[in-house]
Amino acid sequence: MADVYILYSPILKKFYIGSCQEFTVRIEQHRYEKFPKAFTAKAKDWVIYFRKENLNYAQARKIETHIKKMKSKKYFEDLKRYPEIFERLVKLYE
Repeated sequence: MADVYILYSPILKKFYIGSCQEFTVRIEQHRYEKFPKAFTAKAKDWVIYFRKENLNYAQARKIETHIKKMKSKKYFEDLKRYPEIFERLVKLYE
């Protein structure tokens, strides 16, 4: 199973969108700069803004790509505020 997640950095005022199969491992990689040249290495204050679990990996990757293409703080906020938006994405990418 896989997750789609959005992280937020208050210092950078930026979002990071990702997907993975092992969320706890991946979030630790972000927090402890396993990849020093990665975008998330620019700040140490990342918090989990949004997360959806139990997707198949191919579906999670497609949803991640869709969210990234939106490039909209409002869209990210709406995903969190209105669960039906994410449910439509799940159905769209089944």
